[in-house]
Amino acid sequence: MSYLPPAVRLDRSAQSMIFDLRRGAAELVWLGEPLPADQDLLVFCNSARQARRPSQPDEPAPFSILPQTGRGYSTTPAVGLMRRGTLLPLHLRLVEVAQSPASLRFIHRDEANGIGIDVSWRVLNSGVIEAGVRLTNFGSEPVDVLGLASLALPLPSWASHATRYSGRWAAEMQQTRVRLADGGIASASYGGRPGFGGGNWIRIESADMGEDHGHAIAAHLAWSGDHWLSVECNADGRAMLMMGGRLDPGEIKVSPGQSWESPRALFAVSSQGAMASRHAFHRHANTETLPDSSRRTPRKVHLNSWEALGFAMDLPKLTALADAAAAIGVERFVVDDGWFKGRRDDRTSLGDWMADPDVFPAGLKPLTDHVRALGLDFGLWVEPEMVSPTSDLYRRCPDWCIHISGQDRPTQRNQLVLDLTKVEVSDYVYKCLDTLLSENEISYLKWDHNRELFPLAEKGHAQVLALYGLLDRVRAAHPDVEIETCASGGGRVDYEILRRCARYWASDNNDAIERLRINSGWFDFMPLGATGNHVGPNPNPITGRCLPMDFRAKVAMFGHMGVEADPASMSASDRALLAAHITLYKEWRDVIHRGSLTRIAENLPSAFGYLALSGARGLALVAQTKFADHYSSPPVKMRGLDPAASYRISLLLPGTPRSDGRVAQTELWHSGTVKTGLELLRAGILLPDSGPETAWLISLERVA
Repeated sequence: MSYLPPAVRLDRSAQSMIFDLRRGAAELVWLGEPLPADQDLLVFCNSARQARRPSQPDEPAPFSILPQTGRGYSTTPAVGLMRRGTLLPLHLRLVEVAQSPASLRFIHRDEANGIGIDVSWRVLNSGVIEAGVRLTNFGSEPVDVLGLASLALPLPSWASHATRYSGRWAAEMQQTRVRLADGGIASASYGGRPGFGGGNWIRIESADMGEDHGHAIAAHLAWSGDHWLSVECNADGRAMLMMGGRLDPGEIKVSPGQSWESPRALFAVSSQGAMASRHAFHRHANTETLPDSSRRTPRKVHLNSWEALGFAMDLPKLTALADAAAAIGVERFVVDDGWFKGRRDDRTSLGDWMADPDVFPAGLKPLTDHVRALGLDFGLWVEPEMVSPTSDLYRRCPDWCIHISGQDRPTQRNQLVLDLTKVEVSDYVYKCLDTLLSENEISYLKWDHNRELFPLAEKGHAQVLALYGLLDRVRAAHPDVEIETCASGGGRVDYEILRRCARYWASDNNDAIERLRINSGWFDFMPLGATGNHVGPNPNPITGRCLPMDFRAKVAMFGHMGVEADPASMSASDRALLAAHITLYKEWRDVIHRGSLTRIAENLPSAFGYLALSGARGLALVAQTKFADHYSSPPVKMRGLDPAASYRISLLLPGTPRSDGRVAQTELWHSGTVKTGLELLRAGILLPDSGPETAWLISLERVA
């Protein structure tokens, strides 16, 4: 019989966690800053235990990392199982804890029902904690999984607020701060992907939390399918955060002797505000998640053909566009939708992945040869998971799409979803992609997903696993090809797909003002080097807004920079200004992409500001979106610097006559002035008078 200690602790990555195990459950009593090595665990656990209160069971239910009904626990359980159509009355008891230097595995058993649940927490080198659950059926009959929380996190007493991330197409990751005491939080997706609602991201906060102070827990479900998330407060004022993959009834059945694992959840704990949790997630992405190619090579400047040409492409137009791209310093030329057989609009041809002979009579080779002769990489748009009802593939294999027999087949964007769970379907898609990549010099795929998955047909979870298998197969055969994940913008962004994709498309909305708002949410979790961020056309096709090139280009620099417009159609001054910013991006992209990102300028109304700091160099962006309320704006304070060090700061060119005309002491600003880190933190710097739609780049270099 295994021995269960009364308490257990884990210390790693400058944080400690303590669990009280004396009631047959893992009750989290501490999660945060490191505790003394000689801390008496039982004394600590006893000091955290509360007495029974009125209107509670005689033996109050444990508030544990595996909450379950039937013992007086009054909110949502972490596990829901059925056997023979009847809900299982689970009584899972903690029987063993397996510990390694970086992880804890809590082993639970319900002998009467033949069910085992292992809850694992692992502290990664980045400081992010990875949580997962494994269910094993020891019984003699199958069980249906109704729900299984990847993470059930009892929240600390300081947790009083949460920042939620929600939105829609072209307006992803909008942030809203709410009080936990004002009711529960719940979100879920039903389209076979995380969706635009952002419910698989949340930050729990103390009331006083700011950028560099107060407590925070940032959490995310690393799963590319449907999700659910809840934060519930019980009558005692205690709160529980739970998240997991959302399942339809009958979707997951676990046979006797078999196991099933939940998707992973990730969370970062901070006692230094939002900044520390952001840094942990960025470290996790850059060092433990993204493919090696994203670390080996600089993030090349893209030009995507969509806004320049749309479906109206031909070889002369594409070669001219590539010439214009090369002239301004673009490094990768991406041909978007419209290149394959019969694809003159969005009503046809998905699934027929061969170059259109009317557009490319000699195939893609003449275009790829031209692009590569210019010194550019060649990239291609694909949407491999989809099929058009008007396509050769659908006419040959109409039942390869996900459907319910006897029902009609509703479309979205005039397309259906291929059933990747069928081996013959995945094999066909792989063969098409393998042929394209083998026969053409393609270094990059923009992998799109423009339709939600309906009907789910009890295949939502399996379809995601089949997608991962397909991506893994393509990457194994073509390891030097980078893949971007896109789903009409940010409809499918998560840390599991980022294991396979070097970057994500944050939004179809390239309006620089909207992108500042959208990226503000993404940057709380996602690093800038993985965030596709492009200069769009003027006027913007989604918002209709016209913005200065200087503003658009500076905003696009803070991400993986690209261009979504035709340089040849720009004015000569705009084209030169864009080229100058591309040159500047290349000089600073290592700092932007590898540096720690801190939010600044929160005290400036209608402004967004960031400081990327890497070693002795830093680059700050401050972007003013609206007309300032007063001529005298407050100074911008720089966080994250060494207070005792000295830094040379300067405004980076290029500028414009409009912006330069607002600069007092122009020579001093452009040649640089030296200030201490303490001065930059406390007094800050007073930027030039900023009009609406004005952005500044401030360089910092440590000199002493």
